[in-house]
Amino acid sequence: MIYLDESASAPVRREVLEAMWPHLTGYANPSSVHEPGAAASRALEAARAEVAEYLNARSAEIIFTSGGTESDNAALKGIALADPRGRHVLVSAQEHPAVSESAAWLGRMGYEVETVPVDRDGLVSPAALAERLRQDTTLVSIHYANNEVGTVQDVSALASLCAEHRIPFHTDAVQAAGTLPLDVQGLGVNAMSLAGHKLGTPKGSGVLYLRRRTPFEPLIHGGGQQRDLRSGTENVAGAVGIATALRLAAASEVEVLARKRDGFVAAVESGVPGARLTGHRSQRLAGHASFVLPGRSGESTLLDLERHGIFCSSGSACAAGSDEPSPALHAMGYSDAEAQTAVRFSFGEAVSAAELDLAARALSGHGVAAQA
Repeated sequence: MIYLDESASAPVRREVLEAMWPHLTGYANPSSVHEPGAAASRALEAARAEVAEYLNARSAEIIFTSGGTESDNAALKGIALADPRGRHVLVSAQEHPAVSESAAWLGRMGYEVETVPVDRDGLVSPAALAERLRQDTTLVSIHYANNEVGTVQDVSALASLCAEHRIPFHTDAVQAAGTLPLDVQGLGVNAMSLAGHKLGTPKGSGVLYLRRRTPFEPLIHGGGQQRDLRSGTENVAGAVGIATALRLAAASEVEVLARKRDGFVAAVESGVPGARLTGHRSQRLAGHASFVLPGRSGESTLLDLERHGIFCSSGSACAAGSDEPSPALHAMGYSDAEAQTAVRFSFGEAVSAAELDLAARALSGHGVAAQA
């Protein structure tokens, strides 16, 4: 099997499971005052401190969640609901459904939601954002890297622009984690969302970075855990897992991965007639290559590749089962017909150049079955 769908979910890392194991078998509640509970609390806070160090943040600014979707929901709704200055929200035209649907919910609550366009490469320009900022803008949310086309935004420039107007800026960094810098001070963001299963943890763990003094209305109320910002008994094993995964990500050889990507893109473009790369050619995720294949059905292409033991995607896993063309490609100016031909390949360091070459050959119609 050649697995090329890590933008949907990455393989679980053995080191992560080993770090989590004592806390999967340990059952004490970290809020309990007895020693087993205190031990669980120490592990939880050590994980929080480790995540904070990786992000160049304070431990009190780290909120553990159930994943990227909850982190995005909490950031948009929590910040918008707590800000009394206005009811105008800006999101890019290419956001993950966790952001775009949260923004739509705010719209139903009486907020004015406006989208910021992207260009043909999927980039948001500071000028496009600047002309939409208003005195009553409550929040801006623009992703760090796109899950479908891999384009990487200049988040620091966009966040800096918002900071000049004292407008909170949130970025969904779920796809960026592991290959792009996550220094929240350097990026200048007020809030940032992460998901563990994109980094090699089991599904169900996430992080919301929330800069101190950022107005925030919690979405989950109850026992007052995590400084009243996200109530509920914490998933200690999940917190330890995502902290471990981020530490391992610090050692990633991103340049090597980018060279594999470039070789794969070149092989597809030379071997598949009409194949066109989607997203920015160089300002993109190191382990991401996406194409439109005119004259071919994206779904039938996936089935053909799967018969060769190669597993990839036609776009966002969160839109699986939908017959609608990709909104992300629409926002970049692709037609419905073009969008229906999209195929996405996303991979990590474990994938070899030889496996990527095999995938390119299979896509061109000259592949051989992948070996187990």
